[in-house]
Amino acid sequence: MAYIDYYKLLGLSKTASEADIKKAYRKLARKYHPDLNPNDKVSEKKFKQINEANEVLSHPENRKKYDQYGENWQHAEEYEKAKQQGQYNQSSQGGPSGYADQDYSSFFEDMFGGRASGGGGGRSVKFRGQDFNAEMQLDLKDVYTAHKRTLTVNNKNIRITIPAGIENGQNIKIKGHGGKGVNGGPNGDLYIQFSISNNTKFKRDKDNLYTTIDLDLYNALLGGEIMVDTFNGKVKLNIKPETQNGAQVKLKGKGFPKYKKDGQFGDLYITYQIKIPTALTEKEKTLIKELQKLRQ
Repeated sequence: MAYIDYYKLLGLSKTASEADIKKAYRKLARKYHPDLNPNDKVSEKKFKQINEANEVLSHPENRKKYDQYGENWQHAEEYEKAKQQGQYNQSSQGGPSGYADQDYSSFFEDMFGGRASGGGGGRSVKFRGQDFNAEMQLDLKDVYTAHKRTLTVNNKNIRITIPAGIENGQNIKIKGHGGKGVNGGPNGDLYIQFSISNNTKFKRDKDNLYTTIDLDLYNALLGGEIMVDTFNGKVKLNIKPETQNGAQVKLKGKGFPKYKKDGQFGDLYITYQIKIPTALTEKEKTLIKELQKLRQ
């Protein structure tokens, strides 16, 4: 396979930040996406290359290896092990038997042939497959309950279960669903990062939810019962007499599911915002003035 400069492919320099990489990837992915370029083989190939570049450069450890070893970055660990073994043999036997730093390209040529040179004849070398990275965009309502989704990675459909309570920016690993191993080596893993948008009136902080509701002046003064929205339905709430503006109450267990803790939920915090009546009638004004006199 011809060597592809991932930085050049994304239009970046080696000093690009993680944000630069993410921005460049998203821009090019939209441009060459197969849905926008149907039956365009060139765009399809470019789209795959862009995803490959992002999968490597967006992973700090893989990017470090790529910066040092280029197209052979996936086999950096094998080279380091062989170099260390060579240095050991050199010191113990009095002569060079490994690869020097400048010779790692020759080492990789030996490896790609499926053989490693050494005493006692060659042996098959197994390489672990490349790790893949993917992003999944969900709405907050989607992660209130556990559910299944199908994710397409490198033209392969993968059915995964998304646990309830997963957080924005959280990563999960799907073992063995990365790149295929070489010479019978294990497959790489798939890392999925979740981007969760919130279009509800609830603010989420880990397992807890926060919201503000309007409370009319009369219920605030005299107390009463009102129906309020929670994330999964309505509940009846008792209002204490003389409730102040900005007062907060906690509804235990009415928050968000706790990640991988079945049946456990955070709390819902409700802040009251007292609504002052408007368009008062003359009779209402008279009664309020009488009340005002009684309070003086």
